[in-house]
Formats: sequence, C-alpha cells, structure tokens
Amino acid sequence: MVPSFLQPLDRPVPMVSTIDIGKVAAGLIQEMWKGHRVVELEGPERVTPNDIATALSKVLGRPVRTEVVPRDTWETLFRSQGMKNPLPRMVMLDGFNEGWIEFENRELVLKGRVGLEEAFGRLVG
Repeated sequence: MVPSFLQPLDRPVPMVSTIDIGKVAAGLIQEMWKGHRVVELEGPERVTPNDIATALSKVLGRPVRTEVVPRDTWETLFRSQGMKNPLPRMVMLDGFNEGWIEFENRELVLKGRVGLEEAFGRLVG
C-alpha cells in the first residue's frame, strides 16, 4: 500500500525523475546565459497516485494499491515524523490537490524522458 497525500487518487500532477533532473541540470550548467532564468521541468507525462501504484505493481510483480491519507491527520503525522513546522508542506499539498499550483507557462516546460516504470525499475533493479 502506498499512502497518498495527493488526492483525489486519479488527479494527474507533474512529477519528474531524478534521472531527468540530473541530465537537465548537467546540461544547464554548461550553457552560457546572463540574468535571471527559470527552467521548469516535468516528466514525459503527468501521473496520478493510481498510476504510481500501477507502475509499482508491474515492477514488483505484486499488487500495489494507493490509499488516501486523510487531510485532518497530516499535521499530527508530519509532527510524529519529526517535522517542526508542517504547515508549508500541507499548503503545498493543498495547492496540488486543489489545482492551483501549476507551471507559469506550460508551453515552455521542459519534458523529461524517464517514466514511472523505468524510474521504479531502476530503483528495484
């Protein structure tokens, strides 16, 4: 079972593999530019918590399901995990769940190449 703070479980959100982050970062530090620059990056496709469970099921060869972590339990849970001020994390999760966190200009977002199954496969492999 994979607990999910992202909800509903079928809402797609941008995620990106650390493999893609590393490749893009390596390329960016070799480029020449001046001034302020924002580079937005996401994976090849947006994914849902249910997609994560499906990909893990395939990679692990066993059933995996996703379960919502109720919003009213977050603060206590985060504090029990050692977080002193969980509010910023909770607000960020609310932003994804309510759909108001979004890239500024989706046409300019870089797309990574590593999908869920490949990323999980590398972790398990």
